[in-house]
Amino acid sequence: MKRGEILSLLGENGSGKTTLMNMLSGIYYPDAGQIFISGKEASIRDPHDALALGIGMIHQHFKLVDVFTAAENIVLGLKDKYEPAKVCDKVREICAKYGFDVDPMQKVYDMSVSQKQTLEIVKVLYRGADILILDEPTAVLTPQETEKLFSVMRNMKADGKSIIIITHKLHEVLSVSDRVSILRKGEYIGTVETKDANELMLTEMMVGQKVSLNIERPEPENPHIRLKIKNLSCRDREGVKVLDNVSFEAYSGEILGIAGISGCGQKELLESIAGLQNVAPGSSIEFFPPNDETSPRQLVGKSPKDIQSYGISLSFVPEDRLGMGLVGSMGMTGNVMLKSYNEGHSFFLHQKEPRKLAEQIMAELEVNTPGINTPVRRLSGGNVQKVLVGREIASAPSVLMTAYAVRGLDINTSYTIYHLLNEQKKRGVAVIYVGEDLDVLLELCDRILVLCAGKQNGIVDARSVTKEQIGMMMTNLRNGGSENE
Repeated sequence: MKRGEILSLLGENGSGKTTLMNMLSGIYYPDAGQIFISGKEASIRDPHDALALGIGMIHQHFKLVDVFTAAENIVLGLKDKYEPAKVCDKVREICAKYGFDVDPMQKVYDMSVSQKQTLEIVKVLYRGADILILDEPTAVLTPQETEKLFSVMRNMKADGKSIIIITHKLHEVLSVSDRVSILRKGEYIGTVETKDANELMLTEMMVGQKVSLNIERPEPENPHIRLKIKNLSCRDREGVKVLDNVSFEAYSGEILGIAGISGCGQKELLESIAGLQNVAPGSSIEFFPPNDETSPRQLVGKSPKDIQSYGISLSFVPEDRLGMGLVGSMGMTGNVMLKSYNEGHSFFLHQKEPRKLAEQIMAELEVNTPGINTPVRRLSGGNVQKVLVGREIASAPSVLMTAYAVRGLDINTSYTIYHLLNEQKKRGVAVIYVGEDLDVLLELCDRILVLCAGKQNGIVDARSVTKEQIGMMMTNLRNGGSENE
């Protein structure tokens, strides 16, 4: 790449994007080949070597210590004596130069997601990075925060910094980058000038075939109420209210989107319905069974096992796919068996059906794995997500709740997931979709519930609302957050 340019790196899940960048940042050491920095061959054995060469990587999952201040995180691991006044002055100088907004003395646990990401960028700039690698930097940002980040990136580019951005959002690639490099199955396909590219062209280069870029959205047919949520509130472990008086209904044959800045209660909302959160007194979660809609079942106070014993089929794709959704040391077969192990009556578990289902998921979602018994922790993040989503959808639920179902997935697989969700919708399933890409929410969903600071800020028609309106609702609480549009 060139000095003073923004290069986008595209490729399907498992194509080697993050692996390649990890070699540049010193996390992995290459088996073969050469790396040249400013025309000279370089050997990058660890992150210290990378920083010495001016390479800094901002990972998708932040590497920060929550109880430390911004300044303490910035100098963590450096050999220089920590002098708070000097560090703060230099941080403010960097912020003024590029347009960042960082309080050096603010604790990380008090920061928003976008502030944490900004801190990560300032941290590598403080350490002298001239080449910055950003892995999925806009994954959990609002449109306004994304545009602010792009503005800062353009300022850094104007100052001669070189930036590599890994993203699956093609409209962002076309908006911010100068050139685009494409990988496919670990091989370099080519580099094109962004001004000469379009979404269809880039997609074809990524996947080797034409992909339709239109998300299907069939009209809901004969909708019936499946969930009725009233005055739902809950607190986190520190006693902070993360959901405050949320009320809505979910219907069969529709996709209800949940929009909001990361950490505004989306995760807790789904976990409350699934029986994984303790809710506040006065909260009500009613499930209306398809075969007996006149006798709703109250879910509050019931454990996940109790909910299952009611005959209620709730499927939940959690945000933390390995921490909560899957067992990393197990293969696909073992993880599929986790969903149905209670159904067995023998001391020995039968693997025939789970193995068959695992093979079906691997084929339909094109999971890139050596075999169905390979531990899922060895798979790329996108392939882990395919296993999780495939397993949940295969359980044929009445209500399907998905939290960031396509996070980290390439465009081809994302559209496969959208198709599967629409198939569930056509079968009369009530789908609740928590997403971070507003363009997808507006094209896929029928209605969108907007959360702001844990409060309900309105329910809008996805067919008529604009992305800008949703973005404003995500960041500005109106009238106590109770009105609908």
